[in-house]
Amino acid sequence: MPRSEVMDGTRGPAFSANIADARRKGDRSGLARVLIAALAVLAVATFATSIMTGAADASLGNVFRWLVGETAADQALSMRDRIIILDIRLPRAVLGTLVGAALAVSGVVMQGLFRNPLADPGLVGVSSGASLGAVLLIVLGGTAFGPIFALFGFYALPLGAFGGGLATTMLLYRIATRSGQTSVATILLAGIALGALTGAVTGVLVFVADDKQLRDLTFWGLGSLAGANWTKILAAGPIILLSLSVVPFLARGLNAITLGEAAAFHMGVPVQRLKNIAIFSVAAATGASVAVSGGIGFVGIVVPHLLRLVIGPDHRYLLPASALLGGTMLIFADMLARTIVSPAELPIGIITAFLGAPFFLWVLLRGRSNMGL
Repeated sequence: MPRSEVMDGTRGPAFSANIADARRKGDRSGLARVLIAALAVLAVATFATSIMTGAADASLGNVFRWLVGETAADQALSMRDRIIILDIRLPRAVLGTLVGAALAVSGVVMQGLFRNPLADPGLVGVSSGASLGAVLLIVLGGTAFGPIFALFGFYALPLGAFGGGLATTMLLYRIATRSGQTSVATILLAGIALGALTGAVTGVLVFVADDKQLRDLTFWGLGSLAGANWTKILAAGPIILLSLSVVPFLARGLNAITLGEAAAFHMGVPVQRLKNIAIFSVAAATGASVAVSGGIGFVGIVVPHLLRLVIGPDHRYLLPASALLGGTMLIFADMLARTIVSPAELPIGIITAFLGAPFFLWVLLRGRSNMGL
């Protein structure tokens, strides 16, 4: 072996053995697969529990017997159970799963794209922009623009929220990127500024709205799944599912971009195309979610951090695990919202804020030395 290789220790079989050993010790792929399987079981169990949980004592067993043709002793009770579960609780659980998965996966993508563990659709203003788009559509729906919006049917509101989220995301990325480099500090500060700006414009729209529109706009305050129905799922579901189906193909590129955009480019990753697809997917998923559930915060920052602590930062496993845990977390929060003050209901945004805000502070304090704070 050449003397230079021995002195610098960067070549030769000893060094290769050390690298291989380090990779083996840091490999969490087996753990990640087990966790994903466990999360899938947990998601199914939480989904079924959500259908059986509520102020009414509707029985899932009675509905199942009704579906297979068995006659219950009390026909009125059987019909009531069918309405409660199939028309109220089931669409609510489906919508909660879709929205939770969309918000969690959007958080993972934004954190990977911006190389910042604090990036989140809510914290950087994307959710605020999506809310502004939806509120703008509601208020302008009572003006001369109403017939134009009516052409899009029940897709109008998700499209309006998607447009607002996309515009905010593109503006944020434009502000934070200079000479091909994205500033982490600028992302957070610009996100706060954009969130405040969109909030101010939303306030103006609320001020000029009429009484009927104000009742609709109160939905956007803290977020809720109370208005879930099959029409909303049909409107937002395809957009969310399409976005979630695209994101797994970005996993290897997001892994590479954590080393820096220049390094990812030299590894053969089409960085600019990756950014465009990621931004478009996040805006679509977040916009559709906000359109049907309002502003629900902290899901996109809590879920990825919890999973990174266990399975590491590999996006090949982090993305599907986040989708499962995000849906499960939101359904669990919705069950708490429905039962804590039963028969009344808390906005689900209050529950996620109580869970997410302390966690966010812990993440901030834990990483302040790395961020220079």
